[in-house]
Amino acid sequence: MVIYYNENMGDLSAGVRRLFYTLGFFTRTLKAVGSFIKRWKVSAKIMVMQILFTFVQALGISSLLALGIGASVNVIGIPFLEKISQQQLIYSLLIIIITRELGPLLTAFIVIARSATAIATETAGMVISHEIEAYISVGVDPIEHLVVPRFLGVTISLVLLNIYFSVFGLAGSYIIARIFNNLPADFYFYNLLQNLSVQDIFISAVKSMAFGMIISIVAITEGLAVERARTEVPVAGLKAVSNAFAGCIVVAIILSAMYYMVLV
Repeated sequence: MVIYYNENMGDLSAGVRRLFYTLGFFTRTLKAVGSFIKRWKVSAKIMVMQILFTFVQALGISSLLALGIGASVNVIGIPFLEKISQQQLIYSLLIIIITRELGPLLTAFIVIARSATAIATETAGMVISHEIEAYISVGVDPIEHLVVPRFLGVTISLVLLNIYFSVFGLAGSYIIARIFNNLPADFYFYNLLQNLSVQDIFISAVKSMAFGMIISIVAITEGLAVERARTEVPVAGLKAVSNAFAGCIVVAIILSAMYYMVLV
């Protein structure tokens, strides 16, 4: 079973080789999900701890960021829309920015900054200390025992964090809306729900799931890419962050383009 990435394999360029390796690793991880579910008690603690770190411990910064984004949209949007007599558009604007576009991407950035570096450096440390080889030598599949719990943990956490971000950002923005216009709560939330569509919820969920998969797979593959020098461990963390950022931005652009071409 090959789980390490070797920069010297093949004749293709390093970028193409790495892309194919990552896609193959992703496929191998998806296949191992079924085995993990059947024997979930063995590695369930790893997944639970990953959710605790990635989701629960990130609620504070997510709340602050969601409130800030919601407040900014109201502070900037309401006075401008009043000038053109289009105050009702503030609800659509809030949903587009918080739920559909910035919410999934900003929560992904939070997870990248916190979890991608942690997973990459932890995995790299396990490679350096020969823990991966030890698992293989005793017949334990490291993909099923180490990779899948982190893969599922990060993906589930990002979906939950995105839901929390959207709810908190939309609800928290009401405070600012009330300061500016003294809006009653029932009027504000009624209009907000009237402008929220199933398509908005769907694309937001798809983005958060895709970002979670990208972040976890990139972080793990970067950790496994180290060889034997301990100086490679922080480098793996930095590469995980930069590659995960790039991957999430590219996928966000693709999914947004598909949404506006197909669903709108």
